Amino acid sequence: MTSTPTITPRERVQLALDHKEADHIPFTDSIWAATVTRWRREGLPDGIPPEEYFGFHLRGFGADLTPQYPVRVLERNAEYIIETTPYGGVRKNHRDYSTTPELIDYGIKTRDDWEAAKRRLQPSYTRVDWVTLRNNYERARSEAMYITFNAITGYDLCQAYIRSDQLLTLLIDDPAWIQDIIETQADMVIEMAKIIMAAGYTFDAAFLFNDMGYRNGPFFSPRVYRKLIKPSDKRMFDFFHAHGMKVLLHSCGDVRMLIPDLIDAGLDCLQPLEVKAGMDVVALKEQYGKDLAFMGGIDVRTFNDPDPNVLEQEIATKITAAKVGGGYIYHSDHSVPNNVSFDQYCRVMELVQKYGAY
Repeated sequence: MTSTPTITPRERVQLALDHKEADHIPFTDSIWAATVTRWRREGLPDGIPPEEYFGFHLRGFGADLTPQYPVRVLERNAEYIIETTPYGGVRKNHRDYSTTPELIDYGIKTRDDWEAAKRRLQPSYTRVDWVTLRNNYERARSEAMYITFNAITGYDLCQAYIRSDQLLTLLIDDPAWIQDIIETQADMVIEMAKIIMAAGYTFDAAFLFNDMGYRNGPFFSPRVYRKLIKPSDKRMFDFFHAHGMKVLLHSCGDVRMLIPDLIDAGLDCLQPLEVKAGMDVVALKEQYGKDLAFMGGIDVRTFNDPDPNVLEQEIATKITAAKVGGGYIYHSDHSVPNNVSFDQYCRVMELVQKYGAY
């Protein structure tokens, strides 16, 4: 599937994020572990990860930013595994990790719980798996990949600690507490990035993960974002920009109302642009394309449509419009589930190659 590029993957992504056209759009994707298991049975060669097989352009690395509570298995059977989390909670997951985990219990229920977790959030050299980082980083650099420093931040991080209904109430009833969690995490992100970079590792961008939307809009108003989250976002964005890095943000759902503030804070690229939540990459490109790059927006539901023309129309229409002038990276509009066959995804990549060329 891979071919020798006229320019490197890293250069393609750099040009796209600088709103310039290359020979072809960059491309990457997020594949479920259960999907990879299925694809192994259907033709994906053993020992070759999908990102290598399909030639994805981005590789991400990070550090342990959790309070590092012990992870213990509480129950397991043929279908599920229930275990504690490093955030102090309890989650239930399919053994093949084919769905989002169900959080059964949360580690923080009171302010005292948070203060106990906060004391465990100390930047440390030991929060990095240095052997894995070195091996995978050197491989990615040798292949001229675009390398990102990845971290969960903001409201999304709070959801790992606090049950959603309680969290949403606290945004109004005790905003100082929630802002403390968000600012503490921002400190961790910056300090751990400093530790890794001081060891000689350089990154092309930060890829931050902060889900702030659902099907019909953000979980909270732009005013709440501006008051509680934007200050830490700007602080992180400014830090990474000062180190010559772009900033990419993964934020699921409909976050259109937050885009002006994200641009003002310094965001360079927004991902994944969930179609079922109303995120239209063509419309977003038209409205914000001079100030913001986009990654995603290709409806994953079309990948296994029985009519192959549906998939081709989706990719042809959106990529043709989004790629103009640079500023676009292919990605599904979230991730690729295990109802998509290997052959179907190979067809996706063929169409991305066809319509992504300049």
